[in-house]
Amino acid sequence: MKNIRNFCIIAHIDHGKSTLADRLLQATNTISERDMMDQVLDDMDLEREKGITIKSHAIQINYKYKNGEDYTLNLIDTPGHVDFSYEVSRALAACEGALLLVDATQGIQAQTISNLYLAIENDLEIIPVINKIDMDGAMIEEVTDQIIELIGCKKEDILLASGRAGIGITEILEGIVERIPSPKGNPEAPLQALIFDCVFNPFRGIIVYYRIVNGSIRKNEKIKFVSTDQEYDADEVGILKLKMQQTQIVDCGNVGYLITGIKNAKEVKVGDTIISAANPAEAIQGFEEVKPMVFAGIFPVVTDDFEELRDCMEKLQLNDASLTFELETSQALGFGFRCGFLGLLHMEIIQERLEREFDQTVITTVPNVSFVAYTTRGEKINVNNPTEMPDPTQMDRIEEPFIKAQIITKPEYIGNIMTLCLGKRGILINQSYLTQTRVELIFEMPLTEIVFDFYDKLKSQTRGYASFDYHPLEYRESDIVKMDILLNSEKVDALSALIHRSRAQEFGRKLCEKLKELLPRQQFQIAIQAAIGAKIVARENISAMRKDVTAKCYGGDISRKRKLLEKQKEGKKRMRQIGNVEVPQEAFLAVLKLDD
Repeated sequence: MKNIRNFCIIAHIDHGKSTLADRLLQATNTISERDMMDQVLDDMDLEREKGITIKSHAIQINYKYKNGEDYTLNLIDTPGHVDFSYEVSRALAACEGALLLVDATQGIQAQTISNLYLAIENDLEIIPVINKIDMDGAMIEEVTDQIIELIGCKKEDILLASGRAGIGITEILEGIVERIPSPKGNPEAPLQALIFDCVFNPFRGIIVYYRIVNGSIRKNEKIKFVSTDQEYDADEVGILKLKMQQTQIVDCGNVGYLITGIKNAKEVKVGDTIISAANPAEAIQGFEEVKPMVFAGIFPVVTDDFEELRDCMEKLQLNDASLTFELETSQALGFGFRCGFLGLLHMEIIQERLEREFDQTVITTVPNVSFVAYTTRGEKINVNNPTEMPDPTQMDRIEEPFIKAQIITKPEYIGNIMTLCLGKRGILINQSYLTQTRVELIFEMPLTEIVFDFYDKLKSQTRGYASFDYHPLEYRESDIVKMDILLNSEKVDALSALIHRSRAQEFGRKLCEKLKELLPRQQFQIAIQAAIGAKIVARENISAMRKDVTAKCYGGDISRKRKLLEKQKEGKKRMRQIGNVEVPQEAFLAVLKLDD
């Protein structure tokens, strides 16, 4: 065990984690030149297209240290985007150390700080690395000072590297061996292994990735999952190279995989503990459940595909434990799921993965956050979607979630950020200069205001020079109202939204205008209305497609024309009573992009 090192790479998005991981694998000959490509650990097409890491990836490296001893290094490459911070927290739970990567051209960003705090909470040994030192705009001295101020380390503790050019890779590998502690654990104790990830394989069933804390796991041994209390045979165990490599035993302190032939996704839970059936031990504590931030409905385009969609969601949840979902029905869209995501990018990725990996075309409703409503009787109701909102006459008050937002930017953009955040009902808590060219702003803001397009606007207001991170605070009382959209006097529940009263009228007007552009014209006039309770706050009309019934009248008495028009008017009125309006998928998506 003393020659095992478990570590991960943490950094802000786009600071070069995956590139550095590629160089570490190349330098230790873990991957042959033939298999080598950029972002070798990112095995999803989506990750390559967008150039981001979505999933954490574990791989084992064999390294010969300068004294001739062989070491086993288990590397977990983590995502950098704020929406995938749950992946990072799971990777950290399986490690003893972390490489903290900082881009020499950009310096410390918000996500660097939040990932660092996550690592410190897990008592990990931090090795600071300044990456991209070969770039023209590298500010090595400045970034070194920032890291010393942030972590309180010595200047000689900071390693300099370039993932692209392969500079400083040997020093990093030696630093991992010298500075990261070996795993603590008792090989003789009963088996305890923490599940930190799963994948679904259509031929082998569910493959579980785990880190052994105590004991060891052998092939064909009887094992048990604590949370479900089910027993299984370990049909295959092994370690994670670029592909899975089968072994007879996985020792204490190591990271490995397990195949038991489980086909049902409900039987495996990330964060669960694997124990021996013959010699059971306690569950490992301290693995936190995920808290979704954004909720949206996902519905199949064809109602008959519902069961198939349920299977796909369960398989996807295995691979992405931060996705939560429950059943939901909608008058407009039929049966579907109410899903919880960590953010809008997370939601977009899930939708893309459903389409690519499972051939599921889905309709997504307006995303919103979870509110807490208190009735006059003193009942507490969690409101995850607008249909759950109690009647206004029975409601005492409603509370919305607030977050603490941390924005790091250049001083010249402070004014733009202030305007943006205060316009989103934010409260400025603190403003401090990290260096002369970097300022940190702390706001308290309602989560509702951030869900839609806050991140995009922040990027455009600061020309991409602001980094953003947030942490949930408590719920606070607020004036939230339910806004319904009526088409032809009928409510479309999938377009309802919960919104602050001060923003409702403006939002309603924009939404009605957008729907007017998107809805196809009918044979009768359609009224699009936004209503709060019985009060209409905005209205647009889509005029009917008309046939010129008076075309055949030439000359003669005006009353003949009037009679024909009256007859047409009667027909349109009758049509409006029985006609229903189809809402195209673009209309649901348009709600998300209202400010474009």
